[in-house]
Amino acid sequence: MADPRSLFAGAVGAGNVLAAGDAIADYTHDEALGIAPGEPAFVVLPGSAAEVAAVLRAAGELGLRVTARGAGTGMSGAANPGHGGVIVAFGKMNRILEIDTANGVAVVQPGVTLAQLDEAAAAAGLVYPVFPGEMSATIGGTIATNAGGMRAVRYGVTRNHVLGLEIVLPSGEVVRTGGKNVKSSSGYDLTQLIIGSEGTLALVTEAVVRLYPRMPYQAAVLAPFASAEQVTQAVPQIIGTGIGPLICEYVDMLTMAAITLREDIDLGIPAAVRESALAYLVIMLEERTAERLDADVAELAEQLTALGAADVYVPAPPAARRLIEAREKAFWAAKAAGADDIIDAVVPRAAMAGFFADVTEAAAGSVGALVAGCGHAGDGNVHMAVFQPDGAARETLLTKIFAAAAARGGQVSGEHGIGVAKWQYFLELADPVAVALMRGIKQVFDPAGMLGPGLLPRDKGGTA
Repeated sequence: MADPRSLFAGAVGAGNVLAAGDAIADYTHDEALGIAPGEPAFVVLPGSAAEVAAVLRAAGELGLRVTARGAGTGMSGAANPGHGGVIVAFGKMNRILEIDTANGVAVVQPGVTLAQLDEAAAAAGLVYPVFPGEMSATIGGTIATNAGGMRAVRYGVTRNHVLGLEIVLPSGEVVRTGGKNVKSSSGYDLTQLIIGSEGTLALVTEAVVRLYPRMPYQAAVLAPFASAEQVTQAVPQIIGTGIGPLICEYVDMLTMAAITLREDIDLGIPAAVRESALAYLVIMLEERTAERLDADVAELAEQLTALGAADVYVPAPPAARRLIEAREKAFWAAKAAGADDIIDAVVPRAAMAGFFADVTEAAAGSVGALVAGCGHAGDGNVHMAVFQPDGAARETLLTKIFAAAAARGGQVSGEHGIGVAKWQYFLELADPVAVALMRGIKQVFDPAGMLGPGLLPRDKGGTA
């Protein structure tokens, strides 16, 4: 058999192949808590679709499993490689190939970061609206997990904005799906099948994504409430008015205190209000003119007051921007505070109040546990920091939380993905028929089980 390192060097060049003993520690994990780093045999850094194809053919010849990696900002362990496998890292495939203003799209390689695309789109007066809270995340990584973020309440999630892909199959075949056209009724939608598949079906080497006009005027509105129930009951009514918030975030008092302290933000809220508020709504509006924005802010303030807000605050733009940035970094605040896990269950937004009650009950029944949270109230995606150091007790608590989400019509993950961190909960709660269909699709794309070792679809024994 050929020397493995030589085979990969032949595919991408000797300087783009790393092995155990080289500086590969940063490639062996993502940001998921409690998931041990992997121990790959090789890390390869391709520069083109042809090189990715050659890598997959080499891996197939060697019988090695392959894990795709973007920036490693994921939170489900999907980028953690299997032992002795190969990581395909897309850091060198980071070119924006085209900003097509006539068709309102960008054509990008998978290693392009959200920050990089945002800068290029802004120069054309446009925006790619997927903002999952970490702008160093890559387009390829966000496609793999179907990332959402705070702006999903207005714009939707990644799958709403990806029109076409170039993908490489495990066989090394290169396939294009979709394109710049915004509609198609031509066969199965392979583009959508790849989105959210966490690198288990094919590797993305190029993407066509939609861009939108960038609104020049924005304002944030902050409303403290006496209970989480008041917040969650208010959200459907606010969404139903047609104002169309860009962001509609729920933040509990513990998380608000943590992120404002960590970022040293003074929102000007009197101590008496802070002491009585158990939850906050953070809403951002955007408009084409300052006059329209002012009218929307005034109308929203009236609605929030009528819905029971203790008061309504409109922070100055610098403070508002810092608050949104701090909310985006809530994970880091939770991590610094010693959280044992971060989860992102999702329920219909009208079911959020009941779900929060279920979570409170589950946490109260777990000795030594604390669950703090924030989330995208506009779309029912709840991010929770779970503090429970006992592994067995934490597993029981998470099982109860995910079961509560499923019982209210929700899912285990709203945007982080399943990865290796949540597969056991997914399999426990998912429809067996649906899981069987997923395994069938996996078999068609990847009959040898080369891609995404340890990821879905798998059985309870861990077989891919």
